[in-house]
Amino acid sequence: MMKKKERLKELVSILNEASKAYYQFDKEIMSNLEYDKLYDELVSLEKETGIVLANSPTINVGYEILSELEKQTHSSPMLSLDKTKDVDALAEWLGVHEGVLSWKLDGLTVVLTYENGELQNAVTRGNGEVGEVITNNAKTFVNVPKRIPYKGNLVLRGEAVIRYSDFNRINEGIEAVEDKYKNPRNLCSGSVRQLNNEITARRNVHFYAFSMVEEVLTEEGIKERGFDNTIAGRFEWLASQGFDVVEYFMVTKDTLEAQVMDFAKRIPDNDIPSDGLVLSYNDIAYGRSLGRTAKFPRDSIAFKWADELAETTLNEVEWSPSRTGLINPVAIFSPVELEGTTVTRASLHNVSILRALGLGIGDRITVYKANMIIPQVAENLTRSNNLEIPERCPACNGETTLNDINGVQSLYCLNKDCPAKQIKRFSHFVSRNAMNIDGLSDATLEKFIDQGYVKALPDLFHLDKYKTQIINLEGFGEKSYENLMESIESARTVTMSKFLYSLGIAGIGLANAKVIVKYFGQDFEVIARASQDELCKIEGIGEVLANAFYDFFHTEEQMNLVNALLNEITFEIEEQAEKQILEGKVFVITGSVEQFANRNELKDYIERSGGRVTGSVSKNTDYLINNDVTSNSSKNKKARELGIPILSEEDFMRLANGK
Repeated sequence: MMKKKERLKELVSILNEASKAYYQFDKEIMSNLEYDKLYDELVSLEKETGIVLANSPTINVGYEILSELEKQTHSSPMLSLDKTKDVDALAEWLGVHEGVLSWKLDGLTVVLTYENGELQNAVTRGNGEVGEVITNNAKTFVNVPKRIPYKGNLVLRGEAVIRYSDFNRINEGIEAVEDKYKNPRNLCSGSVRQLNNEITARRNVHFYAFSMVEEVLTEEGIKERGFDNTIAGRFEWLASQGFDVVEYFMVTKDTLEAQVMDFAKRIPDNDIPSDGLVLSYNDIAYGRSLGRTAKFPRDSIAFKWADELAETTLNEVEWSPSRTGLINPVAIFSPVELEGTTVTRASLHNVSILRALGLGIGDRITVYKANMIIPQVAENLTRSNNLEIPERCPACNGETTLNDINGVQSLYCLNKDCPAKQIKRFSHFVSRNAMNIDGLSDATLEKFIDQGYVKALPDLFHLDKYKTQIINLEGFGEKSYENLMESIESARTVTMSKFLYSLGIAGIGLANAKVIVKYFGQDFEVIARASQDELCKIEGIGEVLANAFYDFFHTEEQMNLVNALLNEITFEIEEQAEKQILEGKVFVITGSVEQFANRNELKDYIERSGGRVTGSVSKNTDYLINNDVTSNSSKNKKARELGIPILSEEDFMRLANGK
């Protein structure tokens, strides 16, 4: 009995640490499969011993909230759902009753309150008892109605999600691999809980309703709304009020399995992140009569996909350095078929997970796709536990160290000159607003650095020396190589401001670079010799930027680099509008644009016409450009407070044309 009690305490501690790392610090110290396995073991032990610790995750719904957002207590606790991976168990649970089967969306649960037809309040699930107030952010969700026909009190729950297509679009816009988001759920959580709702608006968050809060649904209220007391009836009514509801189907015990299989077939093409299904009794009164446990309601149950496991052999653990110095372990194993695709590698995330699995080369392991998408190592069957953590960085042979952050151990390279850490500088140099060299993603740059093709920025212009090797690299070929060479040749002719920006001088963005180039008459020799006093005379260049700029061009190492690059490129004259009609005017751009391809194009137009673009509204701003002139966005409010004109694009074009 004592051994079981000790194991019970150990499981509670392990599971709580894993949840804390995941929910509070966006870290994974074990796979979902491992967590579920330990959780099920804990449930079994609690039943067997009759002991349930006060801090057991089987009775505690959530974790402490960490943010500066206002907190609010929910009118009724938001409980988790009991779960199963067995379709037969799901059918047995439903019995003779009619059920509603829907996606279990993988985002952030949000509670919305409407009064007199207006959205009044939005709160996150938080720890189930207390959530965070995100009303202003919810008003920027793509599909949340700000006003509905029903004028009574309405409280509903739903899931805020970021679609895979938007997740991929956002990640594609992030050049540094280390800065890319891990999954849509974490991106959504961070987006919904922003202190600045302009950031939330840019993330394309969607909301899908899945229930109404019982406490405000009296019999009289149900009649007033005009629907029967069923899940399907409420979904239909919510849809009539303008809400998108979670996709659902009516099922019976006999049709349940086929419907589950239909959901499973659609997972690869489903744009909305999900981590299973939810089955509820359609008759709400019946479901409510069953009551609840300390943690689970008895009117619904979650179905988690029974992950397709494949057994294979661990051939290697690849240690992948990044620009921050973090060295990530990646499992390389013999090819296996999972969910219709061949899989050979899976991220191990960090040293904590690697050690928990007890990995060693040659071990027999099982692998699966989390939520049928992301490859993961499920279990180590042989646990030789003989894998050595590298004491030297694979990129530079520099010394490594193990850092423990919030209980998660990760490996880092200590060498500040590690080539992997130079990725950021290379990425900046080749980025669209700098030298604009297509075909050099972070992953490709890492390969070229690892192979020794690139040691310094000028080497990028001589990759033709490695034609045969590059063509034979994984992911490359003759056509990819030719496209890369064309892009490099095209980059040899560049505007002076883009080249200046590409050098990565602290604080010098493209706008500042343009102002400097214009001020010195597009004469690079004069620019490089400029004194701090001369630079400070330029509008928008203060003492800090002037010193950084001066120091850069008066450092021998940097000037050697600049001179080497100047041997590779030719400057093209930067076009300026004949009429500098916007001379001296300061603009801020917000919201979407229609007459220009994007906001950068509008910004370029303003700067060519003599104007300047900044990121925030201040007393120095002359105009705010926003097609939604009447909106109550923070920038619009600030502009109104300061008496700054708010222009639509049409208004701006009239101004730019002197009308």
